[in-house]
Amino acid sequence: MSRVVHVLRAGKLGYQKSLNLQKVVSSAVLNGEQPNVLILTEHDPVYTVGIRTKSYGSEEEHRLRELGAEFFRTNRGGLITFHGPGQLVAYPVLNLKHFQPSVRWYVCHIEKTVIDLCRRYGLKAGTTEDTGVWIGNRKICAIGIHASRYVTTHGLALNCDNDLRWFRHIVPCGIEGKGVTSLSGELNREVTVGEATRKFLESFQDILQCDLLEYDPEKQREILEHAA
Repeated sequence: MSRVVHVLRAGKLGYQKSLNLQKVVSSAVLNGEQPNVLILTEHDPVYTVGIRTKSYGSEEEHRLRELGAEFFRTNRGGLITFHGPGQLVAYPVLNLKHFQPSVRWYVCHIEKTVIDLCRRYGLKAGTTEDTGVWIGNRKICAIGIHASRYVTTHGLALNCDNDLRWFRHIVPCGIEGKGVTSLSGELNREVTVGEATRKFLESFQDILQCDLLEYDPEKQREILEHAA
């Protein structure tokens, strides 16, 4: 396969630092200074709102911050979601001209990646008219992306063994009457982020038909320090 994506294991990051990291990496990818990069991380509790900010003004922001979470407004697609420990967050920073110069194609393949991961666990997942990946009427993975000049940022958040009670304080992604779930909840056992990451990388490589290469520790440290 000629498509190469470097895997950047960022560990647990504050949300602001993840935004800084995506900005640095996406600029380098756009300018041809860096190859395509797949950032893998976890976040401390944070609510993020996309470009659809309906119903989440300053009063709601204050209410959610009072729960002990951060709150950020972003340029990704979608409305509100939650990120926290036990959730695999993946930010593919890809130049779609190396793949297919189509945002719709990209979102479809991110969805297929998560559906394939669930299949590896024996779970039947799918898509609906609502965003994300679902098992029945329960969302297991939120997806919200941004693309500028065919370089992608933001990405997906897969519930592994995170505390789903944080979602009770919002209407996840603005979708009424549906719930959330996790790999651990569906399988009735603990599925850690580390375990899910291995299967995610396999699915990502197969669905996007790319080669994944791990950054060497020194290069990874250099990129993270540059984004601090």
